[in-house]
Amino acid sequence: MRHFTSVNDIGNLDVALKEAFELKKDVFRYDALGKNKTLLAIFFDSSLRTRLSTQKAALNLGMNAIVLDVNQGAWKLETGRGVIMDGDKPEHILEAIPVMGSYCDIIGLRSFARFENKQDDYEEKILNQFIQYSGKPVFSMEAATRHPLQSFADLITIEEYRKTERPKIVLTWAPHPRSLPQAVPNSFAEWINATDYELVITHPEGYELDKRFTGKAKIEYNQDKAFEGADFIYAKNWAAYNDPNYGKILSKDRAWTVDSRKMALTNNAYFMHCLPVRRNMIVTDEVIESPQSIVIPEAANRVISAQVVLKRLLTDNYD
Repeated sequence: MRHFTSVNDIGNLDVALKEAFELKKDVFRYDALGKNKTLLAIFFDSSLRTRLSTQKAALNLGMNAIVLDVNQGAWKLETGRGVIMDGDKPEHILEAIPVMGSYCDIIGLRSFARFENKQDDYEEKILNQFIQYSGKPVFSMEAATRHPLQSFADLITIEEYRKTERPKIVLTWAPHPRSLPQAVPNSFAEWINATDYELVITHPEGYELDKRFTGKAKIEYNQDKAFEGADFIYAKNWAAYNDPNYGKILSKDRAWTVDSRKMALTNNAYFMHCLPVRRNMIVTDEVIESPQSIVIPEAANRVISAQVVLKRLLTDNYD
């Protein structure tokens, strides 16, 4: 594996999951693999779980880890071509990228959708520039359209907790006060579609996701109906995808908040969320604090998903 940006890079999912569970039994089994190798984790956006879990995964493999917060610890970067740089951005990303590449062996990148230009977001211009110009293996720590480390951790968690061969998994939109990217729901749908599990996506009209990601999933506009018989409920907000409303909030309808009444419609489903979560907007206190809430084990599995990816990048590029 040269780079990791989506489920398409991980190969056979059964093999990847087996590797994840083996690592989980002994996270230090390959602690010499990353000796004298450096991870540079670059953050254009805020993070808690991704920052900590990726650093921990690197340390478990014996790597050095450098974390760069571009907005606070570096020059502001210009990303456009042909721009007269007479504003507040003194450095261009096309010089910064190869310089950063010269200081490390693997690059992790986090850069959200900006909602300024849909084409730029969905072409993953920043991520692809790092792949093109850094000269180093690059993995996504969340990009404009996908969050593959989170989705891999989600799948690991589902495998740990599922009670049936083919669980029903529901991805539900929920209200939020801010416009959020489609990266997590896009990626979650893409990874679940790579399995043979049943996936239902429920949201208000106007919140349809890109069909490239939703694929074979059933789209259900009635949230109660979607929840019936579900084994897992994955709640997440996202802004509108379709033009002319790309990046906009179309609804803050609190009727879509996941509460105990809705969870009672399920097959005693587990509740999942990528965190951070807006309590009593996305989900009620009662649900997220219930025994069926697995958001903490889900977050803990972020170390494992990152460690599998880093292990493969080290093995395939430096062994």
